[in-house]
Amino acid sequence: MIKSTTVKFCLLACLSMLFPFDEVLAQQITTPRAPSPAASVSQTIGISEISINYARPAVRGREIWGTPLAHYGYINLGFGSATAAPWRAGANENTVIIFSDDAKVEGKDIPTGTYGFFIGVHEDGTADIIFSKNSSSWGSYFYSQDEDQLRVKVKTEEIPFTERLTFDFVDITANSATVVLDWEKKRFPFKVEFDVHDIVLANARNELRSTTGFGWQGYTSAANYCLQNNINHDEALVWIDKAIANNKNFNDTFVKAQLVEQMGKESSSLYDEAAELANNAQLNFMGYTMMGKGKNEKALEYFILNTKRNPDDPNVFDSLGEYYKNMGDNKNAIKALKKSLSMDPPANVKANSIKLLKEMGVDTSAYEKSS
Repeated sequence: MIKSTTVKFCLLACLSMLFPFDEVLAQQITTPRAPSPAASVSQTIGISEISINYARPAVRGREIWGTPLAHYGYINLGFGSATAAPWRAGANENTVIIFSDDAKVEGKDIPTGTYGFFIGVHEDGTADIIFSKNSSSWGSYFYSQDEDQLRVKVKTEEIPFTERLTFDFVDITANSATVVLDWEKKRFPFKVEFDVHDIVLANARNELRSTTGFGWQGYTSAANYCLQNNINHDEALVWIDKAIANNKNFNDTFVKAQLVEQMGKESSSLYDEAAELANNAQLNFMGYTMMGKGKNEKALEYFILNTKRNPDDPNVFDSLGEYYKNMGDNKNAIKALKKSLSMDPPANVKANSIKLLKEMGVDTSAYEKSS
C-alpha cells in the first residue's frame, strides 16, 4: 500500500511538471473578504448616476484618526511609489467613484468618468477630497498628485458613532446630492451637481435619432419635458410639430397649445383643435386646466361642450357644477349637481356632488338616503 503522503508528493510533482508551482497555489476558491467587506452605493440625479465601490473597515474599538488606519496629511507609507499619500478612504483596493455624466463637485467641473477616491485628512477639521484618474491601484500606496483630476477642500462634521465606514447620499434635490463618508464620529461631505436639463436634452436628441424617433411619442415626450420645465421652446416646437405630422392626436396638440401659450403667443385656436380631438376625460381635464389658468370663459366652453358630447355621463355634470360653484353661480351649480345625482353616478362622483351641494347649504338628505 502506498502511503498518503507519498501520493500527495507524487501529485504535486506531476502538477509542477505541467504548471509552475506558484501557479498551482494561485488556483484558489472565492472566499468572503474580511474584515473589510466590499460594498457599493449609487444615486440617480435626474437621469445621471453617481456610483461608489468601496470596502468597509470597522472601528473595532481602535483609535482611527491620526493613526495608520486613517493618517493625517500626506505621508510615505513605506511601500509602493507614493511619497506623499493621502488616506485611502476605505480599505483594500482603491475606493472608486463613477460619474455617468459631467458634473460639478463643490462647484468645480469634473468630467464623466471613473476615479480613484482619496481624502487628505487634516487635524484642523478640514479635508481634501481627491479624485484621481488612477482608479485601479491598491489603497493609496501608488497615489500620485500628478494624476489628480480634481481636488476640493471641505469641512468635516461631527456625527453619532458609526462602526462601519459608510458612503451615503443626503440632501437630494432635482439636480444635486451631497455625498457623505461617515466613519467613527467624523463625516466628510461634498456636494455633487448635474446640469440635468442639458443632460436630458442631449440624451433626447440622441434617442430621437434611434428607434424612439420613428414614432410620435418620443417627440411628444421631449417637447412635454421642455413644457413642464419652461425651457428650450424653439426646439420643443420642432419636436411637437414632428409628432403632429406623424400622428395628430389630443396629446401632441394639447402640448403644442401649452408651449405656444408659454411663449406668450396666441394659443386659443390650438386649444380648440385639441378639444376637437379630446375624449370625455381629456375634455374634462381641459376645462379644469383653463379654470386653473384663470381662463374661465374657455373653461365653461369646454365643460358645456363635454355635457353635449356625453349627455349620459353624470361626471361631466358634476364638473360643470363644480365650475359654476367656483365662479359663485350657485343657481347653475345646484342645477348641474342635482342633474348629476339624478343619473345614479359612481360613488366618488356622488360623494363630490353631495359635498359641493352641502357647501352651498343645500339639503342632501334625500340623496344620502339612497346611498
